[in-house]
Amino acid sequence: MIEWDKILREKSYSKEEPEDIVVEFVSLLENKKSKILDLGCGAGRHLIYVEECGFEGYGADISRTGLNITKNRLRQRKLDCNLIRCHMNFLPYGKCSFDAVICINTLYHQKLEGMKRTIFEIYRILKSEGFLLTNFLTKRTYSYGKGKKVEENTFIRDEGVESGVLHHFIDKKEVEQLFKNFTNYTLRLIEKEINGKLSSRYVLIAKK
Repeated sequence: MIEWDKILREKSYSKEEPEDIVVEFVSLLENKKSKILDLGCGAGRHLIYVEECGFEGYGADISRTGLNITKNRLRQRKLDCNLIRCHMNFLPYGKCSFDAVICINTLYHQKLEGMKRTIFEIYRILKSEGFLLTNFLTKRTYSYGKGKKVEENTFIRDEGVESGVLHHFIDKKEVEQLFKNFTNYTLRLIEKEINGKLSSRYVLIAKK
């Protein structure tokens, strides 16, 4: 996608430090032989963290820019990961391929039907009792309702770095519907103010 190729050239979108929620999630995975997919790996910060923790990391993203940055960062650290360019709705992996999937700041950049398709694909490639870490924008976040509405709770942003990008906003009821096939999940609300604007996200850990 042209938008993401441009966006990932921005320093604020190519950070190197992993998010706290990823660090916490990875610490819960006891088997160091686990295969972990970073879906929407962007510039590779979480994939690199997974590898440096001793797990077998895989990365998938639609952006050539992001994958090139990731390749360079892996090379600098003498790490070797399998990287694939693909759309998150059609994952080129076999059934039950991964022990865990990390999908941060990615899943909600599409319409609801697209999200359902991606979640189906994640479920398909997860092993039995495998885990998913993902997050969503809630309707409380400052950008809800802004931009061009394309369907219920889904808008194309018309300003800022992510101008032209789809954003879907969610509530607890929709989470329940989307993840009804998983055996269980935990949902946590994380909110903070950034430059006087409320950032509101749900963080979900689901078990197949």
